[in-house]
Order: sequence, then structure tokens, then C-alpha cells
Amino acid sequence: MPKIPDHASRVFKGVIFDIYQWEQELFDGTTAVFEMAKRPNTVVVMPMDGENIYYSHQEQPGKKPFYGLFGGRAEDGEAPMEAAQRELFEESGLVSDDWTLWRTVNSGSKLDWTVDYFIAKNCRVEGEQSLDSGEKISVHKMNFDDFCRQIVPQTNFAEYELAQYLMTASAPLPEAILSLKKAVM
Repeated sequence: MPKIPDHASRVFKGVIFDIYQWEQELFDGTTAVFEMAKRPNTVVVMPMDGENIYYSHQEQPGKKPFYGLFGGRAEDGEAPMEAAQRELFEESGLVSDDWTLWRTVNSGSKLDWTVDYFIAKNCRVEGEQSLDSGEKISVHKMNFDDFCRQIVPQTNFAEYELAQYLMTASAPLPEAILSLKKAVM
């Protein structure tokens, strides 16, 4: 994944996104202004309890209600694992002592941003939700296979990278689902 060069200048600082520009030499010797956006990295947690997965039904201002997992932006200086543990507890009251980084998805060539997907096994409730003022989150629990068949294919399932990964085959239980199931169990 391309990174913003050290000599780039920040030309815009937003609440979430910053925009950087720099002069880039082209193959013919001329230069052009290149541009990239940067935002805080994000974490997504798949919390498991045996063969069951916890998931959320959420409402946020300006969005239609949706299903998803738990996660959000990493805070300044926060490691991905710390962000995942914090977000899971804040949004669901769940904790786990058994964490695995499942995969990392990079955003592409014009946005400096990664999404780290974590699996948290043997989750248990250890507290109350501590939601942001712009969040309404209800916590649900379902058998993993049923979740993959019933929740993931819905158009209002927010974890589109996960949905794309799981729905790549047309078999009743695609190989991708079996692979993820092996990782989460």
C-alpha cells in the first residue's frame, strides 16, 4: 500500500480525514501535484462464544439502521489490539483473553487507512456498554453458521469487506466461510 511521502504537506485537516499533497516527478522529467487522504486506522472485532458470534444492530445519526460487528477508529498512539479491546468493551460490555488478528485490509492507493479484523474467542460480559452520544447499539448472539447465512448477506450489513470475503462462492457453505469458521472456533 502506498504511503504518504515524508516531504508531503498537509493541506487540509478534518475531523476524520487529512489531505496531503506533494510534487512528484513523472517519467518524462516533469512534475505534478499528487494527493492522498489519511484517516485513523479502524478495527473490527468478531466476538465468539463457542460456536456463537455476537453482532450488533446499530443506529447512528444520518444513517439507516444496520447490522455489524463491533469496532471503530483507533485513538492517537493506540495499537490496533488495544483499540479492538477498547471498542469491543465500550460497544458491547464484552471482554476476551483470547485474541487473534485475522486479517488486515488496506484501502487502496489514494487513502492511507487500514482495517484490522480481530477474532476474540471465549467472550464474556464484564460490564455495561459505554456508547458515544451518536451510537445506539443492541447486542445479539447467534450461531456462527446462521449468522453467515442470515445476517452477512443482508444489504444493511455494514462489514462489506467481510461480506465480500464470505460470499465469494455459491456453495451452501462457501470455502471462505469454512476457513473463517476454522479460525473462530
